[in-house]
Amino acid sequence: MKQIESLEEIELLVDSFYGKVRKDDLLAPIFNGVIQDNWPKHLEKMYSFWQTVLLEDHTYHGSPFAPHLKLAVVGKHFERWKHLFFETIDENFIGEKAEEAKIRAAKMAEMFQLKIEYFNRDNP
Repeated sequence: MKQIESLEEIELLVDSFYGKVRKDDLLAPIFNGVIQDNWPKHLEKMYSFWQTVLLEDHTYHGSPFAPHLKLAVVGKHFERWKHLFFETIDENFIGEKAEEAKIRAAKMAEMFQLKIEYFNRDNP
């Protein structure tokens, strides 16, 4: 088990997590359908995002929510996403940053879900 201390650990986290997502019965159709053959570019963006969030090395620029707004996702998708993310953390990492990653991921999932539900309620 490692601590999350560098880009190397961020890459392990992102690659392991999205490896699970890409094979998951519930999430794979959504992610693979949107990302298609652009996975390398998406993974690079996720490395940058989590590097900024967890290591405070500001390499990510952009709005993380906007690309998710029109996805056909509901509560069960967010629950599965969190489950796979937490599972990936617990399988690979220990320490303060690992716990912070889970807290931040849970808050982000909750915020994204609420915003998507709000948008869909007003724009059926």
